[in-house]
Amino acid sequence: MARIEHVRPPRRGLRLLRLLVLLGLVSAAIGVASIAAVFWVYGRDKRLPDIQKLADYTPKQVTVILDSKGRRVGELFDERRTYVPYDKIPGFVVDCFIAAEDQAFWTHTGIDYVGMARAFFVNLRSGKTKQGASTITQQVVKTFLLTPERTFKRKIQEVILARRLEGSLTKQEIMTLYLNQIYFAHGRYGVQEAARYYFGKDVEDLNLGEAALLGGMPKSPENISPRKNPERAKERQTYVLNNLAATGKITRAEAKKWIDAPIQIVNEPFADLGSAPEWVDLVRRELVAEHGEDAIATLGAEVRTTLEPKTQTLAHRALQKALREVDRRQKVGLKIRHVEPSGVQAEIGRLRRHLPKSGPQAKQTYEAVVTAVHNDDAELAVDLGGYQAAVALAGEDDARMNPPDASGKGKSPAQRFAVGDVVRVMLPARESASAGQEPGAGAVKIKHAEHRVALAPGPEGAVVVIDVKTRKVRALVGGYASKIGGFNRATMAKRQPGSSFKPFVFAAAVDAGKATGARLMNDAPAVYDLWKPKNYARGSYEGPILARRALAKSINTVAIQLCHDVGPEAVVDLAHKMGIGSELPREMSISLGSGEVTPLEHTNALATLAAGGTAAAPRFIESIDGKAKAGAAATEALRPEVAYVVLDMMRSVVQEGTATAAKPLGAYVAGKTGTSNDARDTWFVGLTADYAIGVWIGYDDPREMKGETGGKAAVPVFIEVARGLGTGGAPFPRPDRVVEVAIDKATGLLSSPEAAKGSSYNEVFVEGTAPTEVAPTDGEVTTDTVVTDEYQD
Repeated sequence: MARIEHVRPPRRGLRLLRLLVLLGLVSAAIGVASIAAVFWVYGRDKRLPDIQKLADYTPKQVTVILDSKGRRVGELFDERRTYVPYDKIPGFVVDCFIAAEDQAFWTHTGIDYVGMARAFFVNLRSGKTKQGASTITQQVVKTFLLTPERTFKRKIQEVILARRLEGSLTKQEIMTLYLNQIYFAHGRYGVQEAARYYFGKDVEDLNLGEAALLGGMPKSPENISPRKNPERAKERQTYVLNNLAATGKITRAEAKKWIDAPIQIVNEPFADLGSAPEWVDLVRRELVAEHGEDAIATLGAEVRTTLEPKTQTLAHRALQKALREVDRRQKVGLKIRHVEPSGVQAEIGRLRRHLPKSGPQAKQTYEAVVTAVHNDDAELAVDLGGYQAAVALAGEDDARMNPPDASGKGKSPAQRFAVGDVVRVMLPARESASAGQEPGAGAVKIKHAEHRVALAPGPEGAVVVIDVKTRKVRALVGGYASKIGGFNRATMAKRQPGSSFKPFVFAAAVDAGKATGARLMNDAPAVYDLWKPKNYARGSYEGPILARRALAKSINTVAIQLCHDVGPEAVVDLAHKMGIGSELPREMSISLGSGEVTPLEHTNALATLAAGGTAAAPRFIESIDGKAKAGAAATEALRPEVAYVVLDMMRSVVQEGTATAAKPLGAYVAGKTGTSNDARDTWFVGLTADYAIGVWIGYDDPREMKGETGGKAAVPVFIEVARGLGTGGAPFPRPDRVVEVAIDKATGLLSSPEAAKGSSYNEVFVEGTAPTEVAPTDGEVTTDTVVTDEYQD
């Protein structure tokens, strides 16, 4: 048997092996030391964000605006997010996000080293990035503390901060940050808003299939959105459900159930958010005043307003109906005259004389003749006088001028216009004037002319409805078609109140003991500091007339006499005490409403009369986060007996004066119409025992509305609203120190027991101000001989 000899390995090979091992260990040590040095250097960087600020998480949130019934009508937000605490999020919802994003979340210390290695080899094998390695903790760090740049330094900072965060916050706190901050597409942030947006429910009410869909979205929200890409959303939902089954969180049968089930999302939720845009702006203004502008983005409050939805809808529809009636009378959106086709060129020549050489100017109205009607394109070709343009008969603005009939259809262009029709037009306010440019929002591109014009718009309006006892605003409409962030005429439009201001004048006179409803005044021309005012019915004067009838018929000369008696300063001071905040001229013209007020302040100030002389600021907010919001302190602006007497005088405006159209509503409706110079503003403020309802109608750029009055334009809105509310049947509470006496209609003195039938009426007085002299009985006096002229305002 041969002997086996042991061959010793060469010494040189062994030395080389040892050297290589040593070099490897040294290199590894150097690498570890280098990495440690890098982490030490970046970890000591004073510019590294402080993770402590995450302990005081104050995210941007939605402030929800509700009506008085709890229905969501608006939102305030920079980011649509509603914070939800961890204990309100079901455990399976958390599991879904962990299954999709970070399966080792509960065990790692901020960095998943095994996951990083696995992702490295998967991506290396596929030749592209198929797996990410960022943990949920790292995603929180990237979202809250770091910039989105992809640099070595930022990645090192991310690792450092992730480990620090794990040592500073609990896993539950980190998950709470993550679930409330992440983006879910369509402007929705956080799991609560995502649940509401896609499924119409709170996160605590989600089922497993819904939670799995949301859990799969953070990877690429816009691409995985079930509204945009339902197939991709289903893929991600399936991925999450399979991961849950693989980790034992659910059974395979449960996973298959939801994988096989179709994704069911709700239609766009809260579609009625635009139903009361005025209230969004109102609430924002109140919250800014209370909390400051910077606090609004993170407030996240639930604000219940005083808005009564049925009343709001009622008021809005009533205003729209009235404005369309004014449009019809003023020929808005209609032909104002017609010329035969043979006379079109002559008409163009005539129009040229009124058109600036540079073409139409912004905010100016021009006449134009229709030269062609393009029915299929819903477009008119018009000529303003050598300036050819087109009018698009579609879009938001035209909808008002062409309301649908009973079948829901409007008229075609050919049914509305013909060649030779003359219409009023102006440059569009929000659109380009050229066909080749993009029109503004709501506009339609034109095809048949180089320039664009629009049919001149009609007047606008506002309605305010206030509960007189609580001063809660129940409805507030700022225009025909209001928009969030738009011009809210109810609160922002300062307009001349005209004769609707006269109750302040009469109240000041009654309060000063200068007038009663039975004071005999003289309706005659007079001059005050070179000012010679006239009545609405120009050049017509009634002579002797009782103050009550003068208010009912809105006789200017009587209001001026009373203002002169007490002084304009007293009138203005009283108006301010009753609720007018705007500056008013302290001169005689104030007696005819020469100042400017908003519909809200005017309505609320006159509501003081129906509230027994008690003034208070209007209230818009009922509660914030369930805590009742107290109204401003009320003050006595007028003695209750004075307020009652003036209120009773205002009943005659409805019963026999300029607002008799409202008489069928009942005997206990008071009010005052108003029309400013050239009918630029028309008003009616109506009062009942329950409500103050103010209406204003006029052009935004004060223009004449020929033939319009408060009684014709504004009163119909009041009637619609008051009838819908069922108000006007209850009497106004009569306070102490008010007496009622039979008065002679002709003289304002006490009626004689032997007075002729129909010669007297019952008048109310502040105690101690009733006449003591008895009227003579010579001759019979009737109502018709007291006031013979029909003043329109």
